[in-house]
Amino acid sequence: MGQKKEKTTIVLFSGDMDKAMAAFIIANGAAAYDHEVTIFFTFWGLNTLRKDEIVHVQKGWLEKAFGWMMPRGAKKLGLSKMNMMGMGPKMIKHVMKKHNALSLPQLIELAQEQGVKLVACTMTMDMLGLQQEELVDGLEYAGVAGYLGDAVDAKVNLFI
Repeated sequence: MGQKKEKTTIVLFSGDMDKAMAAFIIANGAAAYDHEVTIFFTFWGLNTLRKDEIVHVQKGWLEKAFGWMMPRGAKKLGLSKMNMMGMGPKMIKHVMKKHNALSLPQLIELAQEQGVKLVACTMTMDMLGLQQEELVDGLEYAGVAGYLGDAVDAKVNLFI
């Protein structure tokens, strides 16, 4: 009988580029160690999963305002420290390219290739007025019960 895989879960609450990168670096590392990995995106972490382009969907004025104020996708996230009105992320991206480090979009793609489960929090989507059409493909959708179902058996549970 086969051995049961170890599990790792991550809650990505932050919409900061450096924190999202940390979540994906850990997720990809755990997947490389043959863990079943789940990243549960909630609140500002959902911005990581937004499509870069504008998607026209029916929304009320408040949901439109949220969509306008939030960064659209992994390429637009700011830094948690030293954002410097957008210069910080440009500097970090330059340094990463210089050192041949994977970008956040590349880390997301690698995670999907490795079978990391990316779960968008449906309650937060409702609150912020985000619709499935506005998020990248290949996601699962669940509430906190879905995340807890994965987390209960995990040996590693992180909140970022």
